[in-house]
Amino acid sequence: MSNDLIVEQFNNLKALKINISMARGKPCQAQVDLSMPMLDIFNSGSNLIINDIDYRNYGILDGIPECKKMFSYITGLKEENIIVYGNSSLNIMASLLDKSMIHGVNGGIPFSKQSHIKWLCPVPGYDRHFTICESLGIEMINIPMNEDGPDMDMIEEYIKDPEVKGIWCVPKYSNPTGDTYSDEVVRRFARLKPAASDFRIYWDLAYLAQQTFDGQYEPLLNIYDECVKNNNEDIVYIFTSTSKMTFPGSGVAMLGASPSNLKDVKNTLKYQTIGYDKLNQYRHALFLKDKKTIREHMNKHAAILKPKFDLVLSIFEKKIKDIARWSKPKGGYFISLYVKNASEVVKTCKELGVTLTDVGSAYPYHKDPNNEHIRICPSYPSLEELKIASEVICLAVKMAYNK
Repeated sequence: MSNDLIVEQFNNLKALKINISMARGKPCQAQVDLSMPMLDIFNSGSNLIINDIDYRNYGILDGIPECKKMFSYITGLKEENIIVYGNSSLNIMASLLDKSMIHGVNGGIPFSKQSHIKWLCPVPGYDRHFTICESLGIEMINIPMNEDGPDMDMIEEYIKDPEVKGIWCVPKYSNPTGDTYSDEVVRRFARLKPAASDFRIYWDLAYLAQQTFDGQYEPLLNIYDECVKNNNEDIVYIFTSTSKMTFPGSGVAMLGASPSNLKDVKNTLKYQTIGYDKLNQYRHALFLKDKKTIREHMNKHAAILKPKFDLVLSIFEKKIKDIARWSKPKGGYFISLYVKNASEVVKTCKELGVTLTDVGSAYPYHKDPNNEHIRICPSYPSLEELKIASEVICLAVKMAYNK
């Protein structure tokens, strides 16, 4: 494409006064609408005293049995290995790291009283994970992601250092590459023998319940079961929530862990709350009542997401296949786009009215070593908006490539 034609397209797009945000992986209105019937489950005449326990009142620190069962359906964990919290799994992760800094991990020395703390970070990865570490002054170490998960050889080498205390993992439809960890990678995680006894895998199952875009369920090997086989169940904390299932700001979240870890967590949790929102927990448990219901519900999400991802990927294939590369996820909320001079691409898109995630967000300290990665979030805009936004992105990629 000639420079004159690129300039003409740029001016034509700028004249449209576009205002489209693709900065975050948010469910769209149609997805959120899928869960509206859940709001009709209760009314003023509902019986909310269950087995002589009033769910409207204080109590049940670790979550109601019905919601533990729901999360057991989703994760494959036993109900006794689950604590149900409020709406945010990210909040649980941040709280656990705060606890580790102040109180230590399962009787260990508080991180704040140790000389130096390091954390392993698969990249590109989830920006908010990295922000937690940065806020606490924890040194982050990049671990490259492969299609089957992070580089396990590097991980197995780094954990020989007792200052390395943990690793972030998004093992299914990883944010932002869309990759799913292979069975062998999960097994290698379960066999890890770190030098630090207070090392923990933070296993973030944000997209575990999602189907593929074609509506098929793609299983992920259960890391807790594998850890038990290796007498290593204390090494992992498991998180998930209903944020990508029902209402992102009004869902429920859980921590899964060994009995020893859960006892340790409850020892500090009991000072923070008398119990989380049991009515919301119960509402979700009645709405997502069994595995069949959960899969049918998530299949509806997949049907909404598929045409959006198909559209973006088809435009990339048509417009920029010779000058860029990108992931082709089976599910999840993101596409990883790799281009020349990503910061220039994002800047041009913003000038044309399309907001993308900041370059470097998928790396610790916001430092993309190659200035090449852009996280694409197709879920929230309409198909019409996505077509326009994708055209803008492709034009910006061409402009950066030709500089």
